[in-house]
Amino acid sequence: MAGRSGKRTARSVALAIAGALAVSGVLAWALAGKRDEFSSALSTAPIWLLLLAAALQLTALVSRSEAWHTCVTAAGGTVSRRRLHSAASLGNLASVVNSHLATAARIAALRRSAPVDAPKVPALIAAEVPIVGVEVLLAAGASFTLVGPLDLPWWVPVIAIALAAAAVASLRRLAGARRRECWRGLAALRTVRTGRVVVGLVLVAVFAQILRNWLMLHAVGVDASVFDATAVLIAMVTLSQLPFGPSVGAAAVVLILGTNGVALTAAAGLLLTVTGIVGALCFAFWALLDRAQLVRRATAARPG
Repeated sequence: MAGRSGKRTARSVALAIAGALAVSGVLAWALAGKRDEFSSALSTAPIWLLLLAAALQLTALVSRSEAWHTCVTAAGGTVSRRRLHSAASLGNLASVVNSHLATAARIAALRRSAPVDAPKVPALIAAEVPIVGVEVLLAAGASFTLVGPLDLPWWVPVIAIALAAAAVASLRRLAGARRRECWRGLAALRTVRTGRVVVGLVLVAVFAQILRNWLMLHAVGVDASVFDATAVLIAMVTLSQLPFGPSVGAAAVVLILGTNGVALTAAAGLLLTVTGIVGALCFAFWALLDRAQLVRRATAARPG
């Protein structure tokens, strides 16, 4: 099983690298002859604004991890908040490669660090579903922002909202079934109070990312609205399901706002990728320091 899992991980990484190279090649072709404009756009963003964007990404990551802690606790887990956030930080780093790899890394890290306190793998996988369900419902509600940029029919958002609402309602019914071990992961959907906590934390994460998008778009000179920043976020989350790797940010911004200039939008996408990685590294660095502190305390407490 371990060998098979390792092969799947290696295959995911290889696909992400290939996808990133392919997308980067297309962007490089599109930017041919616009190198000066692209470099100028990158240099216009002040350092303090980049640090603020990284802090917003860190806020989003911590808030989403806290939502995961709420879902894992509702599923019967007794994992400490510090240990769960530490595992989540590894998944955040893996998300640079692929979102599916991030989920696998987060769950594997938690099971390895807390094999007794953490629910079993099926329940942990299901514990991701309430968070993803809220995100999908929010994305469906905001999908009207894609109508203009992608020239979609007006009725597409209506269908998306109806399908998302039906999916969440079905998940709530499954959460009360308790027929299988994996449905324990949906326990956060059983009570109104826990559901509100998850929704509130996901909203904090989403709004932080929308604000980060808006700041980076304006930093390079793109006159974007909050709706445009929301459309970019939806595109980023959607494209992250594909093996695009770190090139997701640039691809999403160019796809949604490319009419404002490929150089400007590609520069904004690159800044989103860089500040996203910095935010994830800060989270992981905290987890590393916290782990080292716990090890020192345990060593000092040993007799002799």
